[in-house]
Amino acid sequence: MSSKPFILLSNDDGVMAPGISALAEALVDLGDVMVAAPDRERSAASHSISLDRPLRVDQIRSNVYAIDGTPVDCVYLALLHLVPRRPGLCVSGINNGFNLGSDVFYSGTVGAALEAAVRGIPAIALSVERRWPQDFAPAAGFARALVRQVLAQGPDAIEAGTLLNVNLPAGPVRGYSMTSMGKRLYRDQVDVREDLRGRAYYWIGGPEEKGEDVPGSDSAAVRSGRASITPLSLDLTHRPALQRMSTWNLGTFAEGAALNAGK
Repeated sequence: MSSKPFILLSNDDGVMAPGISALAEALVDLGDVMVAAPDRERSAASHSISLDRPLRVDQIRSNVYAIDGTPVDCVYLALLHLVPRRPGLCVSGINNGFNLGSDVFYSGTVGAALEAAVRGIPAIALSVERRWPQDFAPAAGFARALVRQVLAQGPDAIEAGTLLNVNLPAGPVRGYSMTSMGKRLYRDQVDVREDLRGRAYYWIGGPEEKGEDVPGSDSAAVRSGRASITPLSLDLTHRPALQRMSTWNLGTFAEGAALNAGK
């Protein structure tokens, strides 16, 4: 058995996406690398999992698997069936486009890393600013440095119950900052159109709008040309609200039942 760390890679852009290829190439000498990724783009899949149909797996080449499911399906299936041993790290990306602020709730890239973290595997989600033509080399170089540091720090480098959400500007990375989640604003809209049979169909979502860069946030870092590293917690409990709500008094449930019975 190899003494190298075992690293699982996934994404939401698809197994043939250039971002995951650049990532695999950058990490190949840091550990034993396996790729388990969707067979096509599954952006904005969030943490969705396929429970209503079977999944199919195609081995493209040694240690590279294409799965006809979501990013979460890929990590789930890999960890419970495909891997020869428990990974020391799961890295998702490199995504073509930022996952800043509230994007993390929609992102399949973050969803894949989150699934690993839920299962006790240290995890990193990597995203880079979308540009044309896209060059993943600088982001892959940063990813290599970060993964090397995480592996050197040992199993507690990424605290249990957390994952790292990393966003990088396009082009050379001028540095990095440890950041909080920022705010990313979109023009919310529904575009109504009509097909050839006269039936309405809908496109939802709109372009990003320029918002205020909160100091110390992920969006502020990338706009200054720096990479952002944001630790995210799996525990979404809002502690101040929990404490405040402990004083609520809902009365007796029997009173509510009596009111409904009298209607």
